[in-house]
Amino acid sequence: MSIHHYPTTRPLAQRSRRWWQPLWHLLLRLFFPPKPVPVGPPPPPPLPPVVTYRQDVPHPILVPAKGDAFDFRLHVVYTWRARHMSVEELRLRAEGYLGWAGGVVREQAIDLAREHEPHCSRDLERALNNVLLGQRWPRDETRPHFTVQVRVSPDERIRERLRPYWEERIKLECDHELQKIRASQADDLTRRWGAVLQALEDDPVTAHAARLTGEQFAEVFRRYAEERRGTVPELLTLLREAVRGHNDLGLGPSEYTEAWDAALRTYERQNGIGPRAN
Repeated sequence: MSIHHYPTTRPLAQRSRRWWQPLWHLLLRLFFPPKPVPVGPPPPPPLPPVVTYRQDVPHPILVPAKGDAFDFRLHVVYTWRARHMSVEELRLRAEGYLGWAGGVVREQAIDLAREHEPHCSRDLERALNNVLLGQRWPRDETRPHFTVQVRVSPDERIRERLRPYWEERIKLECDHELQKIRASQADDLTRRWGAVLQALEDDPVTAHAARLTGEQFAEVFRRYAEERRGTVPELLTLLREAVRGHNDLGLGPSEYTEAWDAALRTYERQNGIGPRAN
């Protein structure tokens, strides 16, 4: 059985769609235009880099202290900042604004300075820098602006009057420290010599050995030994009388007599003295 292939109309239909599809898309765009996609504002352009210039003012600004008899001297340092300009241009503008900037600082400082006594420049410096911290002039960022830091010194006449006070205070503090060092060294030396003399005293041959260490030490040790020996007879007499229970010492009970007897024996043994006679 043979199979017959009949031609179809599919190629004709495909050819017919080819010519009207572009027309269809055109009609859709005309009568049903696509909705525009919302677009946000364009990003801002990048800011130009900040240019800075440090300006050290050579001459101080004078403001009156409390009582208006003396002046504080304000040593000012400005930090200028700007955009859209070179460092050289910013420097020229800062020099042109120097008088105006000095007036701003003086206006900020004058009332505060009158609250401080003439010799309290350090206190004024802290208070004034706390007031100026975070401020800038002018406040418009599009123009060159500055921040400021201040160092305060007293009037020269105040410095001369403070000089004797500080000289005396420094001398007293130095003398005090020197006395502390001397006392510490004397205490250490006393402890060391006490240990040495105690060790020498317990050894019967040290009186002769001491002569070998130096003339000065030998003389000191000789005097020390003689003084210690000189007190022995007096103390022995006192102890023996206490043991016998003399009435003039007020010793009657037996427990006191036993305590004095123990003390006498200990002292005789420490000083190399033989047993006491009955």
